[in-house]
Amino acid sequence: MVIYFESNVATPPAMIYMGVDKYENEELLKWGFPEDVWFHVDKMSSAHVYLRMSKDMTIDTIPPLLLEDCAQLVKANSIQGSKANNVQVVYTMFGNLKKTQGMDVGQVGFHSDKEVRTVKVERKINETLNRLNKTRQERTPDLRLEREQRDREERELQKQLLREKQREEQEERRRKKEESELRSYKSLMKDGNMTSNQRDVDYKEFEDDFM
Repeated sequence: MVIYFESNVATPPAMIYMGVDKYENEELLKWGFPEDVWFHVDKMSSAHVYLRMSKDMTIDTIPPLLLEDCAQLVKANSIQGSKANNVQVVYTMFGNLKKTQGMDVGQVGFHSDKEVRTVKVERKINETLNRLNKTRQERTPDLRLEREQRDREERELQKQLLREKQREEQEERRRKKEESELRSYKSLMKDGNMTSNQRDVDYKEFEDDFM
């Protein structure tokens, strides 16, 4: 089961979700979206919270209020973290998560520590949590099917972008060819390069022949 929240501090509203337990978190680690951002309380057990970013958003341009929503949910769903102040929350792109053999259920590492960000949560903000909990929904999605559908859509988008790029390149080649032909035509039309079909005649010599 996956728990979903809607954050209306972003435009359009953002979807935040997390597994109901560590086993569901393990499934999310298999079938999450590469463009999602993963959140966890640093050095403490907590829920694995994910943010589905909009297309124009990056991990470094997440609006501060939306970042706070995610961090508050992580803190509230940590047994230790929920009771502590000044909690550090780490977050990174889903694609940076690393799962290796021998790791416990729900445990995860990183491919690159440089791609990990941190945000400090000084205290619990009940107003934020109450707002998010009003949107709470529990579902049992087919995570694998959702990921496969996402991948198909991404492949189609990449094919479309490739086709558009090829059309633009073809149009650019056509434009350059026309410009080259036009320059060649103008060069030929210059007076110095023009020739006459009329034969040059020495008129004085011609007249002398008939005198």
